[in-house]
Amino acid sequence: MNAARWRLGLLATSLTALLVACGGGGGQVEPFKPTRLLSFGDESSLVLPDGRRYGISDFKRNATDGTIIAPATLDCAASPVWTQTLANNFGLVMAACNPEAKTVTAFQYATLGAKVADIKTQVDQHLASGTVGPKDLITIMAGSNDVVELYQQYPALTEAQIKDQLTVRARALAAQVNRLANANGRIVVSTIADLGLTPYGLAQKAANTDTDRAALLTRLTETFNTAMRLDLLNDGRLIGLVLLDESISQVVRFPSLQSLANVTAAACATPLPNCTTSTLVADANANTWLWADAQRLSPRGQALLGQLALTRAVNNPF
Repeated sequence: MNAARWRLGLLATSLTALLVACGGGGGQVEPFKPTRLLSFGDESSLVLPDGRRYGISDFKRNATDGTIIAPATLDCAASPVWTQTLANNFGLVMAACNPEAKTVTAFQYATLGAKVADIKTQVDQHLASGTVGPKDLITIMAGSNDVVELYQQYPALTEAQIKDQLTVRARALAAQVNRLANANGRIVVSTIADLGLTPYGLAQKAANTDTDRAALLTRLTETFNTAMRLDLLNDGRLIGLVLLDESISQVVRFPSLQSLANVTAAACATPLPNCTTSTLVADANANTWLWADAQRLSPRGQALLGQLALTRAVNNPF
């Protein structure tokens, strides 16, 4: 090999190493084809055994005109949560949505109301009886319930005290992400949506005059997300980061870009997980409203999150 060719080869190797170290690059050399999905988190990542979700469930419909097939039966595949979008894309099957009784390859550890401390319990549960490897796609999203729990102690706890506690919890969440990455899993982890932009945050602002409560919730969310991000391993070969907070903020500022009609109110007239497309408030639409209830995303919001996560799973050098 002559000197010029050797230098070119060395340069190419160095550039590749730099891109991998930064988690960047133009895509995967070999497409990532996970053989299993493991989902850790709270109710936003959960499909119940009967096909309901903590969002807006839908029914089996006629393919020709979209009308509900009588008798009305829930369709577990309709209005998928973000983890379902990932599973579906890679041909992986959840037990909660398996009408053809296929081999289950997507496993949910997410639970209702889960906070950061519960994520460690979920990970412990899996690792007690199994392992993780380079063909495992692992999803993690948590923290919203932590922010709300600590926010509700305001003003008995000061903003600074709440931020300190959220920072500790966010670092604990990052530690679980890193734990799974160090075990050689491939993780897609998402920031949480800005709670100041939710119907809950807007209602808190309207109900309290001591300070702008929506702005407070925004600052608390930012504290949590930033602390988690700073503690994640900086290795795009193992971890793909979804910036849900930034995406939701953009959608709320420019709803027309996503053809959304409402980004401030809750679509559901009944509590989750019993909300369906037949139990929405007047004029609400699962496909054009961002929020299902005061804090949780509608199918449209989940679709946005799912697409962001899929982009990371496909483009990161897993």
